[in-house]
Amino acid sequence: MHKFDPDKIELLVSKERFEEVRPLELLRRYGLKEGRTFVDVGCGPGFFSVPASEVVGPKGRVYAVDTEERMLEELKKRGLPENVIPLRSEENSIPLEDETADFVLLAYVLHEAVNKERFLKEVLRILREGGTALIIDWEKKDEDRGPPFDERLDRKDAQKLLKEAGFTVKKTGNLNPSHYMIEAVKGRPACKGP
Repeated sequence: MHKFDPDKIELLVSKERFEEVRPLELLRRYGLKEGRTFVDVGCGPGFFSVPASEVVGPKGRVYAVDTEERMLEELKKRGLPENVIPLRSEENSIPLEDETADFVLLAYVLHEAVNKERFLKEVLRILREGGTALIIDWEKKDEDRGPPFDERLDRKDAQKLLKEAGFTVKKTGNLNPSHYMIEAVKGRPACKGP
């Protein structure tokens, strides 16, 4: 199974990547707010964790979670905001209490999970009822960058896995030509109307 090579950390924090993804704007657009608890699963060197710390502010909290100690060390070296807590995890065991998070981000990690169903159930466990899970992953197509084609996860398969794990998929779309996004919630969305 393809896992990101920690020797290529600089690719994760390149200027080009920031311009392509615009993490601060993206997190605000998908509903991250001041005072919330954000969990960045597979945080790497903090590409999303550091901007999230700005959004949630001093009353909020960011848990930067990764299975790779080298990624967490790089995050710390880059200057850790006070509201960011780095946590080492196992793939299917995140060291947080049930219903800790208002918002969980899975950026480019779902395709890497060996047991995707078990992994998603663990993410569901740490998410509060009504909380948001935002999944960003690679389109299932051949490209010169990113994981091999046969290890990419098709968007429809990702949606099916989310539903089977207990999420409600709210919407899906494209971040750019290489990446799709799926917004899901824990539980059922509230009905609107009289």
